[in-house]
Amino acid sequence: MAPNSQTSLNEGKCAIPITTNDLEHQQTLDQNEFDYSKRSQWLRAAVLGANDGLISTASLMMGVGAVKEDIKAMILTGFAGLVAGACSMAIGEFVSVYSQLDIEVAQMKRDDQNKQKTLAQVAEDGDSEGDNEKESLPNPLQAAAASALAFSVGAMVPLLAASFIREYKVRLGVVAAAVSLALVVFGWLGAKLGKAPIMRSMMRVLVGGWMAMAITFGLTKLIGSSGL
Repeated sequence: MAPNSQTSLNEGKCAIPITTNDLEHQQTLDQNEFDYSKRSQWLRAAVLGANDGLISTASLMMGVGAVKEDIKAMILTGFAGLVAGACSMAIGEFVSVYSQLDIEVAQMKRDDQNKQKTLAQVAEDGDSEGDNEKESLPNPLQAAAASALAFSVGAMVPLLAASFIREYKVRLGVVAAAVSLALVVFGWLGAKLGKAPIMRSMMRVLVGGWMAMAITFGLTKLIGSSGL
């Protein structure tokens, strides 16, 4: 290619200037995307916790209902499952998030030591960055309370469904119907928050809940009828 042509091509290339407003706008978009992702993770964890409380408590109640027609035994079993499950979820979440907190705090200390070795520019931005990092740290107590609350909300569905029905067979049917409806709702919420196929997610959660209740009911009925 001729030199004049190369020169004209070089002269035709120009850099697009990036202003401060453009950078601030991009940072705002990134921050909003991060906040939405963080909120969706918390909401999805809450839905999964509620689904866990729903299936485990309903399966316990159906298992006891397989061998005892007394409503009091069924309600007490469900309530015990609610309390035990909520405490287990809270303690497990607290330990898990506290371990994550220890790891992130240790990483922040290592990052601070590296920052102290840099130039004055990092020192000027250090306070605001430190505040943002502290705000983004996980809260073990908040996570434990959220898990316990979500589990309790799910567990209340079969308890409320069985509380006011004395007839044994009707009570079992109402509990199964109420739990099925709640499973569909939780499956829909989980799919929306996870951006997954809605129908497939709802059917997966529904069939899984049915299997858990049916297996618990069947095995308990088998063991109870064998006289063990």
